[in-house]
Amino acid sequence: MYAEELPNGDLGYGLAPGEATVPGPLLEITEGDTLEIELVNNTGVRMSIHPHGVDYDVDSDGSPLNDSFNEPGETRTYIWRTRTQSPGPGRTWQPGSAGYWHYHDHAYGTPHGTGGILRGLYGGLIVRRKGDVLPDRQFTIVFNEMTVNNRIAPDLPILEANLGERVEFLAIGHGSNWFHTFHLHAHRWADNRTGLLEGPNDPSQVIDNKDLNPGSSFGFQVIAGEGVGPGAWMYHCHVQVHADDGMAGIFLVRNEDGSMPEGAQEAIDRYHNHGE
Repeated sequence: MYAEELPNGDLGYGLAPGEATVPGPLLEITEGDTLEIELVNNTGVRMSIHPHGVDYDVDSDGSPLNDSFNEPGETRTYIWRTRTQSPGPGRTWQPGSAGYWHYHDHAYGTPHGTGGILRGLYGGLIVRRKGDVLPDRQFTIVFNEMTVNNRIAPDLPILEANLGERVEFLAIGHGSNWFHTFHLHAHRWADNRTGLLEGPNDPSQVIDNKDLNPGSSFGFQVIAGEGVGPGAWMYHCHVQVHADDGMAGIFLVRNEDGSMPEGAQEAIDRYHNHGE
């Protein structure tokens, strides 16, 4: 992984020199795997990489507290481990690592990485159980302060899928001062580990809006356009003033053959005039 400075003043992670993005690459492993990350700091500031949801030793913590970070120009190896569920005392079970997690800087700006997060040093981490349903497309959406992936409408890239495709969303919260909620128009999911119901009697609540606050993350899968058809569907923070200020994007569900559905381009044009 390479940490780099981006032309617009952001910082990003990438899997090769010159490929840094905000958010960084989506990392995906299966319970029982170990992930070894060689982090190359090509920026002029100290920085690190700190994960949520997995196991690691203190020297892979990614925090100045444990003297675990990269100075400018330094290369450092971080090792993240995962585990499966295991029996606990009595009738209890110890949780495994499977879930929708994330990683971020924990060293630039303050000992907590506040400067790095604000400038874009973050990305998604998925740990699956063997046999989990895999998607056709994946999108990472990060509410960071009052931005989405460090941008605001109408400058967010349009997320695209074809009608009937299985689409996975990973939603992550960052920043320091704001309460957010994540809402996806016309689609819904189960509020559990996978976002999918495990049978007709699964008691998981089905939702289309969920709190997304600093440090939190969740994910889910939907069938694009299921029951509602193709079109330009919004996703946004449902704190109204935040949506008004630009925390809103477009999930474009194309026709099954990939063509543009009727009325979608007009909706996109209206989005590009956001606030007018």
